[in-house]
Amino acid sequence: MILRAAPPRVAPPGSEAAANLDETRYLRHMTDLPSAPFGTTGAHITRLGFGAMELRAPGGSGFDRAAAKSLLHAVLDRGINFIDTSPDYGESETLIGEAIGARRDEYFIATKCGCPADPSTMDRRLHDYSRNNLRRCVEESLRRLRTDHLDLVQIHLSPSREELGRNGSIAELEAMRREGKLRFIGMSGVLPDLADHIAMRCFDAFQIPYSAMELAHGELITKAASTGAGVIVRGSVYRGLPHARLGALQRVRRQVGRMLGRGLDLWERANLDAILGGMSVPEFMLRFTISHPGQSTTIVGTKSRQHLDENVKAAAKGPLPADLYEEAARRLRAAA
Repeated sequence: MILRAAPPRVAPPGSEAAANLDETRYLRHMTDLPSAPFGTTGAHITRLGFGAMELRAPGGSGFDRAAAKSLLHAVLDRGINFIDTSPDYGESETLIGEAIGARRDEYFIATKCGCPADPSTMDRRLHDYSRNNLRRCVEESLRRLRTDHLDLVQIHLSPSREELGRNGSIAELEAMRREGKLRFIGMSGVLPDLADHIAMRCFDAFQIPYSAMELAHGELITKAASTGAGVIVRGSVYRGLPHARLGALQRVRRQVGRMLGRGLDLWERANLDAILGGMSVPEFMLRFTISHPGQSTTIVGTKSRQHLDENVKAAAKGPLPADLYEEAARRLRAAA
């Protein structure tokens, strides 16, 4: 096991801090998050993970360092033990190290490599999968995250199998694993190269986009899991999608439409409203993703404590009932 229980915090009775801690204890008691083995790695992780891309610019949009640190403690206090970040995400790694580095034994940290020297860009053209750059990425992540090892290092932005071979990328990651700098090697992959990545049989984990609105990678999630790899799903609820009831689809359409490049026509063609019985859109989307038998964890990013708590409560309910999941999937495939 990679985790130990956090020591209790002490606050003056009746204080605001004490009230917050009481709420934390209540949430941890009431929201027993489902967990799963992370493939065949031996790690055990919560089915809901935290995506830390939203911490990329803590000084902007009213999101300061104190708020970021409070949110990260809340992530752990709610029982989430999987955090995904990247050097590409601005100050995300630095904030994680500053805020919860002292609680390092409570979480599994996944980061990425191949990122450019300037961490402010995610420009694919600037990513470099050479041995020297991968080593630089890992060593700088170790420093920023204030840890002596990274649980998972994922190659970012899905380079081709040929590019990986040409650069000796896997050999360098394997060398750093032998040095104890990282435990597992992963790929943040997408079509068209993901099938090749799975066939390489050298990755302990894959990060794959998937949601009720984007089913394209569903079969590859199953295939990746069949190799014994852990599977991290991203993109299930689209960065703090408004936690509205189903009647507010216009607001949902505007936000999800920006992420997908299209509206929720698929949702409406599938007529999912008719089968959800009042379940909120975000709860359905999160639990739909958790219901995929191949996924190990689904990462959701947010800046909001309210959204975090609502995500935890939704995930604590576990997968959708089998009949609802199967009917929703059938309708979505037909509508697509």
